[in-house]
Amino acid sequence: MCKQKNSELLQVFVYGTLKPGEAYYECYCSNQIINATKAYVRGELYALPQGYPAITQGNNFVYGYLLSFANNEVLNNLDQLEDYHPQKPMSENLYNRKEVEVFDLENHSLGLAWVYFMTIEQICQLKGTPQIDGWWSAEEIKNIPR
Repeated sequence: MCKQKNSELLQVFVYGTLKPGEAYYECYCSNQIINATKAYVRGELYALPQGYPAITQGNNFVYGYLLSFANNEVLNNLDQLEDYHPQKPMSENLYNRKEVEVFDLENHSLGLAWVYFMTIEQICQLKGTPQIDGWWSAEEIKNIPR
């Protein structure tokens, strides 16, 4: 059975510091969120030594949450946080935002949602390391011996 999608809600897939329990969730999401669903997108996930992750296009599973908001203004705040400026060339943004298909953990499509991607060139420049399991957590990063 297909789930009914509410096209009036703003849908954003988050995989890093905006996930429930991570650094920016309370400040940017918790007071405005309608729903949070564990989900995944296709891509390649990297942990950056700066303390946050990035994804690029790819075929692996990247796990996170599909967040639903009633207020589209949330997107402006997220764009500022992610240093995304739609009028700038991709190479001048830290992240670039685009819509991709999101799936629940049972492989059912949840429709399209905004996701913040980084170019592979930027990830290499920032010395990102692949997260093969598709999951990023600040706690796990802190516990890695260096």
